[in-house]
Amino acid sequence: MTAVDDARGAVVLDSVTKRYGDQTAVDDLSLQIHPGEFLSLLGPSGCGKTTTLRMIAGFEHPDAGDIRISGASVLGAAPYKRDVNTVFQAYALFPHMSVAKNVAYGLQQRRTPKSEVRERVSTALDMVQMRRFADRKPTQLSGGQQQRVALARALVNRPSVLLLDEPLGALDRQLREEMQLELKLLQSRLGITFVFVTHDQGEALSMSDRIAVMRDGRIEQLADSDTIYGSPASAYVAAFVGQQNFFDGTVSADGAAVDAELVRMLPATAIASPAPGSPARAAVRPEFVELSAARPEGTTNAVEGRVIGLSHLGETMQFLVQLAGDQSILARRPTPDAPRVAVGDTVWSSWRPESVQVFPLDDLADQAGHVDLPTTRTVRTAQSL
Repeated sequence: MTAVDDARGAVVLDSVTKRYGDQTAVDDLSLQIHPGEFLSLLGPSGCGKTTTLRMIAGFEHPDAGDIRISGASVLGAAPYKRDVNTVFQAYALFPHMSVAKNVAYGLQQRRTPKSEVRERVSTALDMVQMRRFADRKPTQLSGGQQQRVALARALVNRPSVLLLDEPLGALDRQLREEMQLELKLLQSRLGITFVFVTHDQGEALSMSDRIAVMRDGRIEQLADSDTIYGSPASAYVAAFVGQQNFFDGTVSADGAAVDAELVRMLPATAIASPAPGSPARAAVRPEFVELSAARPEGTTNAVEGRVIGLSHLGETMQFLVQLAGDQSILARRPTPDAPRVAVGDTVWSSWRPESVQVFPLDDLADQAGHVDLPTTRTVRTAQSL
């Protein structure tokens, strides 16, 4: 154990496994969460992220391994004896109590002196900008305001770790984006360790210091947002985080390209893995795809098609280009720089070698209900869930 792992707010999962009957929900998972870190557990339904959070909270118990919080093992410890608090998607506020009484409830159960309760409740409500609503009932609040009250109720106990289980899922898009900013600012100001569970990659990318992308009870990749998005460790991560255009084919004999059905995908550097002659999947994100009326000179990465879809996304324009057969490619360009093309126009889609990522094809065993991965030797977009 290191000094960091022993510090207040550190969370260590050491070879943790959780089974439900013959199903393994979390599989030999090890993870070190740093004190004061905002870490997100990201993945589709069934990947084990919520089970992991519930084991940290004490609502589930591992079948194997150890969990340490602030340097001490919490195996067998009841949730209320752990220095953590949890905020759920369902806020579970008491409807008959005022906002202030909801926030004070946990302190009163611990027989905290009344004068201290009043002070700590006021401080907690100030943190989430809800002090002026202290006398209202939860039913008189909006969804975002109820979310803030749930946060205040969790923070009033001054935990070293705050666990958040998809707490923004019930909010509309605009309010959810506002709460993302507020959550990150609040976490930075308080210095409390936040462990945030979500299936929304936008939430994870915008708030997290690090992201653990989970798959089948294991961590597929653990890194900061830039690395997760720009240098995914596998095609699974590449497909789940953001959008991708995938080209399936075979690595060329010289190991320098992926020969797909419609285009020879040339990356910026020779492919280290997979080996020459083996199946591979090359990927390029829509924002790196450029459109032009004629084939660009001096580029191998280009394919002809016809515009079949055009969407205005505000700051960007999105184009869906039909290629040969039923194959297509997605392109996104900044609105001021977007080409003036219309549905039905013939265009060339092209991209730079440094925008190409290559993954082993056998890394992509399709998982029902996880990510819609294209079949071999097709070109399609992989949509994030």
